[in-house]
Amino acid sequence: MMAKKATHLTAEEIQALIGGNVLSGADNEDLVEVKRVEFAELDLETPGGTHSNSVNFLFDVPMTVEALLGSTEVSIKDVLEMGPGSVVELDKTYGEPVDIYLNGRLVARGDVVIVGEQFGVKVTEILVSAEEMGLPAVTE
Repeated sequence: MMAKKATHLTAEEIQALIGGNVLSGADNEDLVEVKRVEFAELDLETPGGTHSNSVNFLFDVPMTVEALLGSTEVSIKDVLEMGPGSVVELDKTYGEPVDIYLNGRLVARGDVVIVGEQFGVKVTEILVSAEEMGLPAVTE
């Protein structure tokens, strides 16, 4: 028979954790010393204005960027009738800013541009700050 796993701490256990007291068990082998954890300050910028080496590893983390031109709802019948040359009307008008998503979260809006032979999006409005995204603020 397995012992039942505790899901909540008692008031005494919480006080012991916060106060750094010693929890006593049935014998001396069960004694546990609890100490307050202190974390070092995370230095996001060096005096020269560049990011410190402590967060540089984050800069290579891949993220998905999506630009949503618009959307619409269509029936399965309409999808099955589509073919080359079919036009799907979207809920946005020509010239209206497109939504820019970062890992599925709306973070900005922008205008569609042509770069060479490809489409791109020129960011015109930032909707979320770096702090709100949990990212270090980028300085120039």
